[in-house]
Amino acid sequence: MSLPTVLVLCTGNSCRSQMAEVLLNHDLAGRVRALSAGTRPQPKVADGALEALKLAGLPTEGLHPKDIDAVMHEAIDLVVTVCDNAKESCPVFPKPVRSLHLPFHDPHGEPLESFIRVRDDIRARLVPAVREALGL
Repeated sequence: MSLPTVLVLCTGNSCRSQMAEVLLNHDLAGRVRALSAGTRPQPKVADGALEALKLAGLPTEGLHPKDIDAVMHEAIDLVVTVCDNAKESCPVFPKPVRSLHLPFHDPHGEPLESFIRVRDDIRARLVPAVREALGL
């Protein structure tokens, strides 16, 4: 049996969606497979996002921004948009896909404490919302 796949979609795929991907894969390990992508990906994952994940003991190896086109071939079971801009420009998938919109503050360019607050907010709100949406 394959795991349900969750796509976390953001604009730059450098902060919120990256942290959400890692948190979902960690907190719901063996129950979901999380991916992330951006509608206009940045060149690299934000240093603050990487540091916030490391401080929580979470893996950051191999994280890199991906364009939505890089994951369009995947069998997506749930799309979660974490910013209003991504919600507005969310692509049409080859088959109908359930979606969930949960916006989070964009900490880009802010101090590390902002990234930590957003990381904790994602863990507190997004992980349970995905669990509920998929009936886990």
